Amino acid sequence: MVTEVVVDGRTLSYGDVVAVVRHGAQVALADGVLTRLVRERAVVDDVVDRQVPTYGLTTGLGARSSYALPRAELDAFSVRTVRGRANAVGDPLPVPVVRAALLARVNGLAGGGSGVRPEILRLLVALLNARVHPVIPEVGSIGASDLCQLAHVGLVVIGEGSAECGGEVLDGATALRRAGLSPAELGPKDGHVLCSASPLAAGVGALALHEAGAVLALAQAVTALTYEGFRANTSPLDARVLALRPAPGQSRAAGELLALLDGGDLGDPRAARRVQDPVSLRCAAQVHGAGYAALDFADAALAPELNGCGDNPVVLGGTSEIVSSGNFHTPALALAFDTLALALTQTAAISAERMRRLLDPGVSGLPANLSPHGPERSGFAPLVKTAQALVAEIRLLSAPVCTDPRQGADAVEDDSTNASLGARRLTTMLTRLRQLLAVEAVVAAQAVDLAAPAALGRGPEFLHRAIREVVPTLTDDRPHGVDVETVSRDILGSDDVRSTLNALAGEAT
Repeated sequence: MVTEVVVDGRTLSYGDVVAVVRHGAQVALADGVLTRLVRERAVVDDVVDRQVPTYGLTTGLGARSSYALPRAELDAFSVRTVRGRANAVGDPLPVPVVRAALLARVNGLAGGGSGVRPEILRLLVALLNARVHPVIPEVGSIGASDLCQLAHVGLVVIGEGSAECGGEVLDGATALRRAGLSPAELGPKDGHVLCSASPLAAGVGALALHEAGAVLALAQAVTALTYEGFRANTSPLDARVLALRPAPGQSRAAGELLALLDGGDLGDPRAARRVQDPVSLRCAAQVHGAGYAALDFADAALAPELNGCGDNPVVLGGTSEIVSSGNFHTPALALAFDTLALALTQTAAISAERMRRLLDPGVSGLPANLSPHGPERSGFAPLVKTAQALVAEIRLLSAPVCTDPRQGADAVEDDSTNASLGARRLTTMLTRLRQLLAVEAVVAAQAVDLAAPAALGRGPEFLHRAIREVVPTLTDDRPHGVDVETVSRDILGSDDVRSTLNALAGEAT
């Protein structure tokens, strides 16, 4: 397990974010980072000394950008910038989200361009390593930088606001003192830097994309288990068929399904029970392939945000210039999050339908509701309602947010992206989708028991065995909610299970 993540502003990965957020890895700055910041800070100091009109440095912000600030007020203006923008509301964001946002901001500053004092970056790193987490309310960003939420981080940096430390919420000054840290003195531009860029969207997005990749792989494994219980026809996964219409991602998805099914009877389409299956089984590779394509699109949009400078203005250390920037604006990222949300909804929809097909004896050839007693028992039929409730919530959360801009400062900030909201809702969607896949998995495991194939593919065999270690075969009606939660948490949520399934799916040729 990674115990330290070295931050250079250019190479932070989703795995690095997970290591710091979930597994407590320490954060260190790469060699050369502080030297770069010192060089760029000299540019800021020079512009201040010469009183060059520069947005947010020697002038006001937003609609007050034409107002020249007196030199003597620049330090105080930085403090007022933080205090005046700490306007988020709602419940505190979870600690993992705060850690992800802090790490994303640290990485953005490490890459250069902000002109921040090096002491500010060192303090942000120290907050992560000491596990001092500013309390950030959940609502306040419209995607034109995460200003009103990040300002709550700035409050703790100057010894104000609130922070969680050791499970206790303290005032900012006390939290810093307990961790052996001191508040920072803000100079010109520092307050604006603390509020700038989109690290909430980037940090939460990194966690979400990491989990989305895992959940899509789980969808593949659960589908393979359903294939075994349904005795599905695998001819639509034939590479020759897919080559005739190479839709994005479908060959990858089909290859993984075949690899998971390898070792069982279904590798030969003649072992199928039907000539043609319902679309939810027949076209799983197309739907999951579209999910992979959406994930690739999101990755391409998020990588520059996670490993780039989203400040405005930016400091060009090589030429000693400070230049106005639009790098804070994130339309591609917001669009990518919306696209992924829609793709996850498609994946959810066919999961629920596959589960329903297993319960229908006229389609599956199995006992009604997968009860060994037949229609005189409820079996898994009531679980359909739970599946549909999960789909309904996922569908609601998939509503696009990037097309709903809101105006900020008068006549200046007249567009926004809602990227942070787009990332945050993915977290809930992925939790619900994993629960839905657990519903399908519990039902599919019962179908496999009743179908009793002579040989299961290696992927379904492993998943079926793992499920049966925590959930027994249904012999009579019983509550299923606890079984679904157990499978969602202990099987589909297990790193070991995920790793094994990924290895089996990776055996695609």
